[in-house]
Amino acid sequence: MTERTEIKKQSFMTNVSIILFSQIMVKALGMIYRFVITNIQGFGDVGNGFYNTGFQIYTLLLAISSVGVPNAISKMTSERMVLGDYKGAHRIFIAALKLFSLVGIIASATLYLSSDFLAKVVIRMDGAQYTIKALSPSIFFVCVSSVVRGYFSGMQNMKATSYSQMLEQLFKCSLTILFVVVLIGQSPEIMAAGANLATSVATVLSFGYLIIFYKRRQKAVLKKVNSSEIIPDTKTFRTLAKSILMISIPISLGSIITAINRVIDTATITRGISIAYANGIPNFMGAPFITNLEAEAARLAGILSKSDVLINMPLALNIALSTVLVPSVSGALALGKKKEAAGRISYSFLISILLILPCAIGYISLAKPIYALLYPNAKLGADLLQISSVALIFTALNQTISGSLQGMGKVYIPATGLLFGCLVKIILNIILIRRPEINIYGAAISSIACQLVTFLITFAVLTRNLPLKMSFVKYILKPLTAGVVMGIAAYFTHKGIYSVLSSNLLAIIISVITAATIYFILVFIMNIMTRDELEQIPMGHKLCRILQKFKIYRD
Repeated sequence: MTERTEIKKQSFMTNVSIILFSQIMVKALGMIYRFVITNIQGFGDVGNGFYNTGFQIYTLLLAISSVGVPNAISKMTSERMVLGDYKGAHRIFIAALKLFSLVGIIASATLYLSSDFLAKVVIRMDGAQYTIKALSPSIFFVCVSSVVRGYFSGMQNMKATSYSQMLEQLFKCSLTILFVVVLIGQSPEIMAAGANLATSVATVLSFGYLIIFYKRRQKAVLKKVNSSEIIPDTKTFRTLAKSILMISIPISLGSIITAINRVIDTATITRGISIAYANGIPNFMGAPFITNLEAEAARLAGILSKSDVLINMPLALNIALSTVLVPSVSGALALGKKKEAAGRISYSFLISILLILPCAIGYISLAKPIYALLYPNAKLGADLLQISSVALIFTALNQTISGSLQGMGKVYIPATGLLFGCLVKIILNIILIRRPEINIYGAAISSIACQLVTFLITFAVLTRNLPLKMSFVKYILKPLTAGVVMGIAAYFTHKGIYSVLSSNLLAIIISVITAATIYFILVFIMNIMTRDELEQIPMGHKLCRILQKFKIYRD
């Protein structure tokens, strides 16, 4: 029994490692191509604005049509697999394939046909319709791909998901750069449309890989299906489709609200800029004088989106970490072990704080050098990254809370909290962005308010249902102190190294290594993380031995 448990544990950790690696690869490649195209002549902040706007509309329809699909199919498939009902699992797969093929076709057609209305009326950014049209075919392929990924995930095979995602992002990275380079000399909106067309091509190629992946395993899958001795239930296609939707919709709800919020965010930015600069007020963010309000709105939205690219990397790491730690909560609660569940949630909070806090403070300390390095042809917006870094902290904590609440069966609470947060953001956007002295900074400030409100609501529900033991000193004061010391060290190290070597790249590398080392040592000297807590993370035992060698831990 112990051997079987160990095998299951190793299999679980193997799947976690595959997903973690794929998430890092996907986000890293995403950052690379965004950095490259932003610096291509003629694209810049305006192209970024059109690219990002089209992508936000696409993300909304994608969230509505397919975000919860992999998890829903995975859950339903795994439940059948555990019982040995391979025929039932395969019936779910076929039903889902038919359902989301139809959903994908409708969503793609809707996006394409409504592109002019969305660009000119909803967002008020004429030119964004080209990027929306370029993205429309990909919704169908993502919908169908999600079903295949969910089916194999339900069979405990994470390779379909991770490999197809990495392949898709690899194609997206290379093709986006290629298409934008080919379109040099065209207007920014056409270049942005080319960049988004690359996304559609990449999803088609990724879907092609999934077809090959399934075909290679089809014989083995059908062999199990045909040998299944359990008589599957006689649910009709309509009943199965309803069951799939009932599971996927709650999972998708948070993503749908987030996507709607982003679209409204862009719409309020374009309207707010029109009001702020109605009299041709000079702009203090790089343009000498505003003559085209739509182009200015696109430019400012593009500047804001550059910080989003950087913010997404630490969030991807936190998502992977939450995926590893939080699902065990449902297992503990199923056994009636509330104390154990509370301990696991508290631990996941600590890891999230220790992971995200240095990233946020590092961005605040080195925002200008980072922008000078990554966006040499579009340096504006470093101060927006500094403001967004505050929101990053609460966003990461909200991810952890969301996973915890879902593990407890309270699937609608995270979406409810986010809904109230988004309402606050919309109100602040309307008030702040239309003020010329604030303009685009209002969107970044309102994001902090949005994530803070979401955190307060969801954390209150979480603590009401589970007695979490999280002291102010251990979870806030000590990590914040270590982070501030690290940030000061990063700032002055960069300043000193740059004054000597005159190399921004070397100064950033040395300052990051120095700051990370100081932060790591402070975490253990200040006893923020105990030995038992460290040993729970991957490679924790090896780290303990290293710390013992340097006498950082006192036994």
